[in-house]
Amino acid sequence: MAYDIRLMKLVTGELVIGKYDQEKDCLNEVAAIQTIPTQQGVQMLMLPYGYPFEPDFKGSLEGKNFLYRYADTPKEIQDKYIEACTNLTVAGGLGKLQFGSGPIPGAGGSGLIT
Repeated sequence: MAYDIRLMKLVTGELVIGKYDQEKDCLNEVAAIQTIPTQQGVQMLMLPYGYPFEPDFKGSLEGKNFLYRYADTPKEIQDKYIEACTNLTVAGGLGKLQFGSGPIPGAGGSGLIT
């Protein structure tokens, strides 16, 4: 099942990501995005919205709380969100089908989910 994963900015200024429900105009399984400056640049951290009082990705936010709705959510951020929610690693190159032996071009490894 494919989810519509969207990035939103809340009226509080927080940046969140979640599974968008168009019928109810809400985000489900919401994660708050925090950026941490490091010497190498900026590191992104995703936590369940309401953490530490809500330790699981089960929160929901109504559309009236959205200040800005991003038109496109970058694939890399979607992958990080899926990894944070499921504790699985999203392998690169799974969408590139290849018949025959040998590695998938552009994949950094075996292509298996670890």
